[in-house]
Amino acid sequence: MGSAPLHDRQALEELERRVTRCRRCPRLVEWRERVAREKRASFADDGYWGRPVPGFGDPEARVYVLGLAPAAHGGNRTGRVFTGDRSGDWLFGSMYRTGFANQPYSVSADDGLELRGAFVGAAVRCAPPANRPLPAERDNCLPYAAEELRLIRPAVVVCLGKFAWDAACLLLGIRPRPRFGHLSEFRVPDGPALLGSFHPSQQNTFTGKLTEPMLDAVFARAAHIAADGVMVPRARNP
Repeated sequence: MGSAPLHDRQALEELERRVTRCRRCPRLVEWRERVAREKRASFADDGYWGRPVPGFGDPEARVYVLGLAPAAHGGNRTGRVFTGDRSGDWLFGSMYRTGFANQPYSVSADDGLELRGAFVGAAVRCAPPANRPLPAERDNCLPYAAEELRLIRPAVVVCLGKFAWDAACLLLGIRPRPRFGHLSEFRVPDGPALLGSFHPSQQNTFTGKLTEPMLDAVFARAAHIAADGVMVPRARNP
């Protein structure tokens, strides 16, 4: 596979800059910045990011991973989605075991993590109170994921949790909305396949609702679809 067109790479970089400057949702702005000021005791010496968190990964990705939102003391602290929290430990551990990452951990934005054939984003780019964005906040933020999908043109969208599944259905105009479940699969005509996974939150991993083999099965299936699927054309320079 050739490298992603220079225009697409530059467009992704510009999108990242726009994401990090976003102040569309007053409630989320107030919360993310308050968390960054007050901090958690265990991270008292850390400098918090305290801004919207852009997606990151391989611009040539065939697999796009869509999460819910950055964690208050995870991505909101480190500046990289799923980095520095227990959900990220599970996610990147699985992506490492299935060949999508060069290492099984992610503790900071400069820890050497590289994604291979995958890109990770979120439906909402700011940490929300109680990890629950409002519908209007989701709708304000979804255009960022839409632009990533337009530029990357993945074969598969892995949806981490029902919130991400529903957001992906909105992004791709899927009606009626197919039922979410672990390893649920839906093929979009002339578009990517949706693949559902329980979210790697502590609520799911501590209770055994989600196990490492279950999460690995999702990324193994995503790799199979990506390898077998028809290449979706990349966005062209207008």
